[in-house]
Amino acid sequence: MFRLSHRFVSRATVAANWCRRQLSTDIPAEIEGDSPFVQAWKKIIRNLEPPKTPSAFMKRRPPPPSFIPSKLTVNFVLPYSSELSNKEVDLVIIPSTTGQIGILPGHVATIAQLKPGVLSVHEGSEVTKCFVSSGFALIHANSFADIVAIEAVPLDRIDPVQVQKGLSEFTQKLNSASTDWEKAEAQIGVDVHSAMNSALTG
Repeated sequence: MFRLSHRFVSRATVAANWCRRQLSTDIPAEIEGDSPFVQAWKKIIRNLEPPKTPSAFMKRRPPPPSFIPSKLTVNFVLPYSSELSNKEVDLVIIPSTTGQIGILPGHVATIAQLKPGVLSVHEGSEVTKCFVSSGFALIHANSFADIVAIEAVPLDRIDPVQVQKGLSEFTQKLNSASTDWEKAEAQIGVDVHSAMNSALTG
């Protein structure tokens, strides 16, 4: 009994200490740079300039604002293009693996994995919707959001007939699949086409 209570107290102490640690938003926005590395280098190798390390090329992280801004700044990129760059909007709704997430200014820092579904960008009364296949969203504490998708298509450019045809084909492939690879490939096709069908039908 004593051992159990002692273990519980230890865990509670660890949890309390962890809660007292600085959050990532409390870390200063200034970059310390490579000063410890450079100092050590110059002590050992005085004739050569020290090499550049990744931290030498980092931009300073904007500090968290003391107040919540009225707009959310969004970057939305694909492997081949930048759809939105530092665009100030009111709200972004993303399809994540844990459900729909609405991102407003002042949102808590979050990393979310995207699933096939509709991404909508709200700017005043104007709403732009597109279908994304997969990707990630990085929501920062300073009311910035970076969304990276593998593929994105405006909803009005999706052909419902082709979606139904693709869904039927992948469903048939899934039913006749004999290997794990074929099943996984067909299941991805079914999931994507089902999500597109749901997006079109509302």
